[in-house]
Amino acid sequence: MDRCIFCEIVAGRAPASVVYEDDHVMAFMDIHPVTPGHLLVVPKEHWRNIFDCPPQVAARLLAVAARLAGPLRAATNAEGMNLFMANEAVALQDVWHIHLHLLPRRKGDGFGLRLPPHYPRQATRSELDEIAAAIREEIVSRLSK
Repeated sequence: MDRCIFCEIVAGRAPASVVYEDDHVMAFMDIHPVTPGHLLVVPKEHWRNIFDCPPQVAARLLAVAARLAGPLRAATNAEGMNLFMANEAVALQDVWHIHLHLLPRRKGDGFGLRLPPHYPRQATRSELDEIAAAIREEIVSRLSK
């Protein structure tokens, strides 16, 4: 594995402005903040992203995010907050260690999501049922392994 900056931070070999740490998770300020207060929550153990991370690790990230959201909102006087996770390059992942972004939001802060031009086209029930069936089939297939 190439050098992972988040593993380096967790090990204390790279600097970070840490706001929370327990036996399994660390939260620190993003060095390239999208909005003031942009916080990252990472597991101390290295996992590439949601696709190889055990469910309990992902659950722990969200649990810590929920614990930190209120204090982060108060400290930054945020009006709201986005939680964001990127998984693989096509989804904008650029650090190959699973992490959850907490982005304090204010009206007019310049951050946003760009939706495709066809949004909000309503899917047909048959389209939704077809995709749901494919997902259920994958779930059953993976549970039987």
